[in-house]
Amino acid sequence: MLESRGEYTLRFTFVSPNYLQYYATMQLIQVSPEEVFQSLSDPIRLRVVRLLASTGEEACLCELVDSFLEPSYKVSRHLKVLRQSGVVSVEKEGRWVYHSLVAGPDHLAALFKVVEGLPDPNGIFEKDLERFLQRLGQREDGRCRVGLREPAGIQDRAGGG
Repeated sequence: MLESRGEYTLRFTFVSPNYLQYYATMQLIQVSPEEVFQSLSDPIRLRVVRLLASTGEEACLCELVDSFLEPSYKVSRHLKVLRQSGVVSVEKEGRWVYHSLVAGPDHLAALFKVVEGLPDPNGIFEKDLERFLQRLGQREDGRCRVGLREPAGIQDRAGGG
């Protein structure tokens, strides 16, 4: 199965009943279903996937940091886990790196729908979404150009998205 997306193509192959193999961001990804589910075992990673699934948008690190009110080093570490598990892909544009959900495999699309529909009893996702939509309003020509605007109390102020 092939799917063209921007400057790269995703190729999906069932290697065995236990592993999936596909290309994302020009790298061959081979992950087990357990790795995919394990990547979603952290609340911040679930928030990332839910936000990207609900909005259909891509996001740079600084937009996610401002949406989650978490330090950039922490969000970056969680994005790396999601990339390594084949859930999130990246597109680099100059110094900006945009993260989006991997499109294509039916099993991931179904998983993203499930995550999107999870209950939000404490209203955390609702607040994340509100901040994210406000942050999207600061884009220039549809791209983030603002950089980090971390709230007071978050000390990590390293570079842009």
